[in-house]
Amino acid sequence: MPIHVAFIMDGNGRWAQKQNLPRIAGHEVGVQRIQGILETLAPLGVKFVTVYAFSTENWARPQDEVDGIMDVFSEAVASHTEDLHRENVRIVHVGRTENLGTELKNAVADAERLTANNTRITLNIAFDYGGRAEILEAVRRIIKDGINPDTIDEELFSRYLFTAHCPNPDLIIRTGGEQRISNFLLWQSAYSEMHYTSTLWPDLDAAELVQLLEDFGSRRRRYGALNAEDQFPEDEASETQTPQE
Repeated sequence: MPIHVAFIMDGNGRWAQKQNLPRIAGHEVGVQRIQGILETLAPLGVKFVTVYAFSTENWARPQDEVDGIMDVFSEAVASHTEDLHRENVRIVHVGRTENLGTELKNAVADAERLTANNTRITLNIAFDYGGRAEILEAVRRIIKDGINPDTIDEELFSRYLFTAHCPNPDLIIRTGGEQRISNFLLWQSAYSEMHYTSTLWPDLDAAELVQLLEDFGSRRRRYGALNAEDQFPEDEASETQTPQE
């Protein structure tokens, strides 16, 4: 079972269009889907869930859609935090805050304070997040702190990332049919298992999610190394073949 599962929540707008609804309706349903994901994963022992809610590139979308997304998330954080708190869920914002509206910024800060000591599962909300921006921010902070370059290793660098409080994702799931990482957790995903599904985010249900976890459990993670039990039939054949005379 993975400890950390991350989601690229793609397909909200297309889901709404299929239902003959405005795109913002898809974002509303998509946000509601997050709680169902937590209800499925928490009892299975998953400790961290990261959702890619709004990227640094999403600011380039039409202004009315951007404003709508901000309103949806502000309302969702404000209205669902108490329920998540009762379920012992910790909420952490992953990303920048300076571009967020006052209402959303305050709602996120209040949610983080209220749930800071919860331990059942952590929900990382990647809002105004970009992998490249995160890495650049880490570099700036390291320089500002006057760290000796000779002491910088992967462990130290990871402590300067937005995700310093959690392990790297074991599994990243992207819904919506696209097959790319889209600037998401670039450093952290170096050895993450990937799964791409054509299911639109609002339609991702518990049955499919459990199936994806079962698929993850069947994979062998080598991290670039070879295990003693790994078998390579072509090598064995070459070693046992009798030379032709």
